[in-house]
Amino acid sequence: MRPVGLPEIPEQTVVVARAAFPKGSLAIRVRDHLAEVFADEPFSEAFGLRGAPGLSPGVLSLVTVLQFAEDLTDRQAAAMAVRAIDWKYALGADLTDTGFDASVLSKFRARLADNGMERVAFDRLLEHCKDAGLVAAGGKQRTDSTHVISAVRDLNRLELAGESVRAALEALAVAAPLWLAGQIDVTEFADRYGPRVDGWRMPPSQTKRDRLAQVFGQDALALCRAAWAEDAPAWIRQIEAVHLLRQVLVQTYIIRSDSRGRQVIKKRDADDGVPPGQLRLASPYDTDARWAAKGDDLFWMGYKIHLTETCSTLPDADADADAGAGAGAGAGAGRVPNLITDVHTTDATVPDVKATAPIQRKLAERGVKPAEHYLDSGYPSADLITKALEQGIRMVTPVLLDRSAQAKAAEGFDKNAFTINWKTRQVRCPAGRTSSHWNPVKQHGTDAIVITFSVLTCRDCPFRQQCTTSKIGRRMLTLRPEELHENLARARTEQKTETWKNKYALRAGVEGTINQALDITGIRRARYRGLPKVRLQHAFSATALNVIRLDAHWATGPLDRIRRSSRLERLSYRLSA
Repeated sequence: MRPVGLPEIPEQTVVVARAAFPKGSLAIRVRDHLAEVFADEPFSEAFGLRGAPGLSPGVLSLVTVLQFAEDLTDRQAAAMAVRAIDWKYALGADLTDTGFDASVLSKFRARLADNGMERVAFDRLLEHCKDAGLVAAGGKQRTDSTHVISAVRDLNRLELAGESVRAALEALAVAAPLWLAGQIDVTEFADRYGPRVDGWRMPPSQTKRDRLAQVFGQDALALCRAAWAEDAPAWIRQIEAVHLLRQVLVQTYIIRSDSRGRQVIKKRDADDGVPPGQLRLASPYDTDARWAAKGDDLFWMGYKIHLTETCSTLPDADADADAGAGAGAGAGAGRVPNLITDVHTTDATVPDVKATAPIQRKLAERGVKPAEHYLDSGYPSADLITKALEQGIRMVTPVLLDRSAQAKAAEGFDKNAFTINWKTRQVRCPAGRTSSHWNPVKQHGTDAIVITFSVLTCRDCPFRQQCTTSKIGRRMLTLRPEELHENLARARTEQKTETWKNKYALRAGVEGTINQALDITGIRRARYRGLPKVRLQHAFSATALNVIRLDAHWATGPLDRIRRSSRLERLSYRLSA
């Protein structure tokens, strides 16, 4: 790479582009306003110092942003670089320039993913917006997540077992054909694993399916034993498909000894145990995709994305503009567009609460830490609320209410009915009696305090039926440490007020941002395989959304939200006149 940045725009290209687009276009305005964002120097570590000169990574990153802004494939993006006048203007290309092969974009993404440079373009654009005064620390930001479907097909456990054997055989047929031929009957295995394994070719009866599952397991075990034999070449075991086959074998099957002492392979059932979801492979072609569920209706294999954006707009303005989507032009005191400040991608099994701290940490590192952070109920915990307050971030979020039986039934005495004396380490119940034990413990890796009342104290209490249904006949309470408990109690009380509810309405605008990301950049489906490349896709998707919102800000002004009357309304006006 020879770092030169975006080339100068040829004079003839300027003349033709201005004539073809007298009002400008997104690509033209991006080049005019953001040329310094797409520089070559930030990518220098991903490129060698020797060899033939390559295409400018700044140019390729600009192409990729425009590609995501228009939801194009690699071939379509390469074609646009040749035939679209405004793209030629943005790239600084001659009118006669023949462009580049579409495979260049794939290689460019792979280079970025391999070197951890997925967010370079996003971070540089965010830094530019900070310098322009469009984004700053303090203020309000909001975050929400949505599911992302992987780029590989869904497989049930039986299909996964068979397809994992097939993937290993395909890899070995290329890497070690002679070794493979000496280990298996190639003709038999070619007949069994030639076509891909899917439900359409499965036998109809359960008995035959169970037999097929055993055959897949026996074939997988035979391949693994051959690969890990002492006389097998060590590099055979380093082939990714072979390594994954061994992992699928362990998570899907169990080897036992029968009554005669022979080893028998058997498919795992619920009693045998299976690995937890975050460790369980779902496909031999995407090792990072995971199965996850949300509620009773949503079940998917893939990833999860969290988008964080500024929200200087008022709740009413967000509602009028489809919850802040569309052009994303801001309203209110700042009169700036709502811009995405962070994009965080995980596998599908990571709960939202695990993403809160990493998101806030990245916002602080980039100098855009919010003063108020609006989130839904999946993100907070007592620890996170307290830690955020220490860092100057107030989390505006509904916390989970007391889940005790008394609180759920709205009968009897929940935790709020007890008086806690933190100095004397005692709790007084509604009947005026004090606890007998105060035990600090660790529960699920967090600090807690277990409060116990004596059986003698509770036995003769007239309110025992309202207080506890324990067979032992005594009440127990589990509390968080003092600061966490008080922060949690304060949040639960505050979120019941109308003032808080009106304030929290501002969070709804992020739903429109996610809908815009789905419609424009197609983030619902992963374009690529593996978490690094999916993160790259999401980083460029967020960059494209910011570019689109900035373009609307440049072209129409920061507060151009004219509501156009419908035809029916205009007819009503004419009739009433």
